[in-house]
Amino acid sequence: MLANFLGKSKPINFIILLGLFICLFLFSSFSLFLNHSFELSLLMKIASSLGLYLVIFFFFNFIVSKNNLTFDNSYAYFIFTIILSYFLPIVTNPKTLVVLLLYILFLRKIYSLKSQKQPLQKLFDSGFWLSILYILEPFSAMFAVLIYSAIFLHQKIIVNNLIAPIVGFLTPITLYFTYCFWFDKLYIFTNLFYFEDFNSFFYYSEKSIYWISILIVIFSVISIFLKSPKTLSVNNSFKKSWILLMINLVITLLFAFLVPNKNGTELLFFLFPSAIIMANGLETVNKNLIKNIVFTLLFISAFIFPFLL
Repeated sequence: MLANFLGKSKPINFIILLGLFICLFLFSSFSLFLNHSFELSLLMKIASSLGLYLVIFFFFNFIVSKNNLTFDNSYAYFIFTIILSYFLPIVTNPKTLVVLLLYILFLRKIYSLKSQKQPLQKLFDSGFWLSILYILEPFSAMFAVLIYSAIFLHQKIIVNNLIAPIVGFLTPITLYFTYCFWFDKLYIFTNLFYFEDFNSFFYYSEKSIYWISILIVIFSVISIFLKSPKTLSVNNSFKKSWILLMINLVITLLFAFLVPNKNGTELLFFLFPSAIIMANGLETVNKNLIKNIVFTLLFISAFIFPFLL
């Protein structure tokens, strides 16, 4: 039943899945009111977080459908919705969602490079969004690899295209430097270029999110093996997007391992590529019974996993 429902990409699917997430979000937020006395600031914090989630879902769905990263179905959106719900108990700061939104806005420009329209502007914008992301999370600079991977894969290797992301990146950085200089806070700006010591990834081994992340990675790898043989044998635009998704997944995993201040939310970065990769893996499965089992288990897990964190 779920396979038939998710096998179509319609506005009603988006609305129903969004309603499911809102219910899970409100249920998770209800526990905050049980543990704290009612305060207007807490209510505003919850409302702003929900608003950011809605924007994130919109852009995720837009990127997937606009760039044909899956077939005409709702698999990726469903998987993204379910996995994101796992993190609800630990995503308590709206700033985390702002960072995730900036990351998705950055990816929107990267994956849209498959189109021939305005590549120079898209590359400038990708550098621009990455720069803002860098100001909030300096370790995100490693995603610059994704920009130049996209340039290489889509054969847009000309001087202007190579320089555009750098100019875009320097624009917010220059403005931020000016702000810090004007208010005599240059130490804040210079701190962007001092990276803290590496924090062992064994941090996750003490957390339940570690096992959830391992499962996501395992299913992503299985999906890569299922989808890649057929995809890489055909020279088309999706082949380039598929390679870019795999590069994206590797970079996000490196980011999660290397970021010094680990709290579990950095794992949100690999939800975008992993959800799309797993959706593509499920598309290769011909039997609806297997799909229904997988989707049902994912649906049930949305109500169980958050209690394990």
